[in-house]
Amino acid sequence: MIAIKDAKKRAIEVAGLGVDYVGVHCSIDDQMAAKNPFNELRDIAKHLSIPIAVAGGINSETAPDAVKAGASIIIVGGAINKSKDAKKATEEIMHSIVKLQKIKTDLFKRGAEKDIAKILMKVSASNLSDAMHRQGALKDIISVNPGLKMCGQALTVRTYPGDWAKPVEAIDKALKGQVIVIDAGGVGPAIWGELATHGAIQKKIAGVVIDGAIRDIKEIRALKFPAFAKIISPSAGEPKGFGEIGVSVNAGGVKIFSGDWVLGDDDGVVVIPKDKAVEFANRAMSVMETENRLRKEIDEGSTLSKVTELLKWEKR
Repeated sequence: MIAIKDAKKRAIEVAGLGVDYVGVHCSIDDQMAAKNPFNELRDIAKHLSIPIAVAGGINSETAPDAVKAGASIIIVGGAINKSKDAKKATEEIMHSIVKLQKIKTDLFKRGAEKDIAKILMKVSASNLSDAMHRQGALKDIISVNPGLKMCGQALTVRTYPGDWAKPVEAIDKALKGQVIVIDAGGVGPAIWGELATHGAIQKKIAGVVIDGAIRDIKEIRALKFPAFAKIISPSAGEPKGFGEIGVSVNAGGVKIFSGDWVLGDDDGVVVIPKDKAVEFANRAMSVMETENRLRKEIDEGSTLSKVTELLKWEKR
C-alpha cells in the first residue's frame, strides 16, 4: 500500500483475495514532506483481521506508535542501515517495540515547516547542496567570518553598485532571525561594513549575503556576525537611495525571493525556495545521516571508493 489514493479500499480488496498480510508503506517523497504512515495504518487496521506491516521512516521514537496503530510487522530501514552502530540501533528499536517506550533520537526523523531552522542548523551547506542535486549554491560568494554558521529566511535587497542606502534601510525592516540578501551587481564599492553590522546585531538579524563588496572585515569578525560576500574592498560607495527591498534578486547566479531559506557556512551559501524548504531540509538531513555511516566505515578501515561502490570504466 504505497502511494495509493484509497489505501483502505485497496487493502480490504486484497484481503478478500486471500493475501497473508498487507504492508502500509510511507514513500520517501511523503517522508520528506514530513508525513508518516500512522493515520492510514490506523484506519486500515480497523477493517482487517490479517497481519499488517508498516514501513517508511520508522525509528526508535516512532516504532511504538506503529504498534499502537495496529502493525504487527515493523520494517525499519534508514534508522538501522544509516546508523553508526547498527547493532545498538536495532536493540533500541526492538526495546521500544517490546516495551512500547519511545527512545529519543536526533536522527532518522523528518520535520515539518516549524522545524526547518532546527534541521538546517544541524546540516551543512554541502549536505544541502547534495540534497538539491547541486542546485541553489551561490557562486563565488564565501564566508568572510570563518567558523560561523547562518540560517534564516531571506529579506532581499536590490541596489546599485556602491549604493548602501537600501541595504541599511533593510536592517530596519528585517525581522529577528532573517538573513539580508543583497544584489549589488557582483561589483564594488562596498555596501556593508562595521556600522551596518552593529545595527544588524541589535535587530538580531541572522546574517548577510552580498553579491558585491563588503569592508571592515576585522571588526565584523570581532563581532562574530555571519557575513558572506563576493568581494572585500576598503572603498565604500554613497547612499543614493536607488534600489528596492523585498523584490526578487539574483545573487551568485541564483534567483532569490524574500521568504526563501538561506544556509551559509565555511563551504558557502545555499538557498532553498520557500515552497520546497521542508522537503530539501529533510533530504539534507538524510544526506548527513548517510555520510555519518560512511564516515564510520572509513574510520574502521574501509575506503571511500569501497563504501560508495564507485562505477569504474577501465581502459583496456
